[in-house]
Amino acid sequence: MSSIFVTGSTQGIGLETARTLAAAGHRVVVHARDDARAADVRRALPAADAVVVGDLASLAGTRAVAAAATAAGPFDTVIHNAGLGGGAPRRTVTADGLELLFQVNVVAPYLLTALMPRPGRLVYLTSGLEAAGRLRWDDLQYEHRAWDGMQAYSDSKLHDVLLAFAVARRWPDVPTDAVDPGWVRTRMGGPGATDELPQGADTQVWLATGADPEAKAGGRYLKHRRSLRANPAAYDEAEQERLLAVLARITGVALPAV
Repeated sequence: MSSIFVTGSTQGIGLETARTLAAAGHRVVVHARDDARAADVRRALPAADAVVVGDLASLAGTRAVAAAATAAGPFDTVIHNAGLGGGAPRRTVTADGLELLFQVNVVAPYLLTALMPRPGRLVYLTSGLEAAGRLRWDDLQYEHRAWDGMQAYSDSKLHDVLLAFAVARRWPDVPTDAVDPGWVRTRMGGPGATDELPQGADTQVWLATGADPEAKAGGRYLKHRRSLRANPAAYDEAEQERLLAVLARITGVALPAV
């Protein structure tokens, strides 16, 4: 039996991932943004061992999630599933002064990774739209450019791949992958999506529980258990380090060294 923490697991792919893992007999800790969603996931997944509550749109909330998850651990696998979709019509700034998509999709998984004890494996969810992402170090959070919700989302998903590759390189003893779950029929994916929920959760479940050597590898960009080439920028180690430095400055927490 493995012990697994899944962020953003009250609905959609996160809930399906947690449900599948729990049904297979694994110990699963889930995460909800607030108390109402925590009550929802307790009803939807009574087999969950614990529910961690905290809003990843807040640095304080993310720190609270890290502390609560650490207390509920240790974990064989942490799956960074939580994230916001694209298409927002306007730029939104959080109480921390950060652009909302960037904070939830990029800053939060970084801070959780930096604060929590290292698990046996790390999985970061991204999107096929990372291929359209751009690294704009002069304006990561759309403070100066005209707002483009889908481009901001694509950028954040590219940042997630850089983060996964950076962690895989920095922590070679922790197999770490970025996973594109596909275009899944969820509230975020919409009714026109091509993939069903079980397919969207399958790769994460395979990584968390798979016994074959392929499942135990790391440093990859995966979709449907297949290793694919990511956006070329994601492989640039200097760019990976630049992202880590930006996130350390924003959060005040550096990623621990090997």
